[in-house]
Amino acid sequence: MPMELSSTVQKLKPSATIAAAAKAKELKSTGVKVYEFTLGEPDFNTPAHICDAAKAAMDAGQTHYTPAAGTLEVKQAICDAYQRDYGLSFQPSQVVVSNGAKHSIHNVLTALCGPGDEVIIPTPYWVSYSALVELTGATPVMVETSEESGFCMSAEQFAAAITPKTKLMMLNNPCNPTGAAYPVETLEALAKVAVEKDVAVMSDEIYEKLIYEGSEFRSLASFGPEVAARTIIVSGVSKAYAMTGWRIGWAIAPVEVSAAMTKLQSQETSNPCSISQAATIAALVGTQDSVQEMLAAFKERRAYVLERLHKFPDISFAEPGGAFYAFFNVSAHFNKPLGGGKVVKDATEFCTALLEEAHVALVTGDAFGAPGYVRLSFATDMQTIEEGLNRIEQFLSPA
Repeated sequence: MPMELSSTVQKLKPSATIAAAAKAKELKSTGVKVYEFTLGEPDFNTPAHICDAAKAAMDAGQTHYTPAAGTLEVKQAICDAYQRDYGLSFQPSQVVVSNGAKHSIHNVLTALCGPGDEVIIPTPYWVSYSALVELTGATPVMVETSEESGFCMSAEQFAAAITPKTKLMMLNNPCNPTGAAYPVETLEALAKVAVEKDVAVMSDEIYEKLIYEGSEFRSLASFGPEVAARTIIVSGVSKAYAMTGWRIGWAIAPVEVSAAMTKLQSQETSNPCSISQAATIAALVGTQDSVQEMLAAFKERRAYVLERLHKFPDISFAEPGGAFYAFFNVSAHFNKPLGGGKVVKDATEFCTALLEEAHVALVTGDAFGAPGYVRLSFATDMQTIEEGLNRIEQFLSPA
């Protein structure tokens, strides 16, 4: 007899971005050249000085268990980086280092939320947010934003979504999938609502160093002590330092919350990788030149992608102020013959047809709570971007 799975896991949907990448990989395995724009992963190698620090840690025998929430050294390096970069003062006791930012988000939600609670999520949202909320037994409450607003939730929308059951709001700034970077005045207004209504905010700031001209990054915790007391920052080294595989993220929270997350993590996974912690210290305290070099490359790619998209027939988008995504509306092409004669009715079918016929892999906006949209990650080389956009443009042309 087959084992019966839990009802929680039976309801759980797989990550749409990982599923899209797997589908592209499957097509590649047949010998087809696929133009891949699905994963949110920098295409650069981890900088050499960071790798060297990891090798030195191994040679020094730093291959054993560490405290569950990370070493004092890595937590101090995180605090020092926030002081240097943003003028924010934190103590190591507030920091919990985990196996990637997704693990940190899970820790935050599990420590704070349970059945009967509500968690506010502005849409479009990163695919794992709602699933991780549901794993706690809490209910996601979606607040729809629009292209016209730059995909930013307003303070009025936030306030209107709050009920006596509201436990937390999840903010992603800059945002995956839209690339939206919240204007400072909008963030300040959201912070005021959080204080007035006494609602905690998990501020996912993983793309904080990938900001483009015309936008500015401000951590939500920077708007005063009352805001900081209600804010849990989530970030990590994966995006800014090209360290996705090293699996290091962190949460910075009021001490009582960080203590709860530490207790939780001690029972779940114990410590994050000791070698990765040593590499993280080098990333944070060493030269930041590599961050600026990667950002310069992303700026060039972003400019090219936006220039091309402006010329595509019958699509619309809000220009991304951060991250490395273009998020555009293709709904005008539904129920009409596309380049190969195929007719699609939604964004999911659009992405399937685009992969099968043009061999270009995007992620459907249906997965992000944004029907009609698709996400393109420009965290890849210019040759792939140019040819991939050529193929999308041909696909959008009438048959």
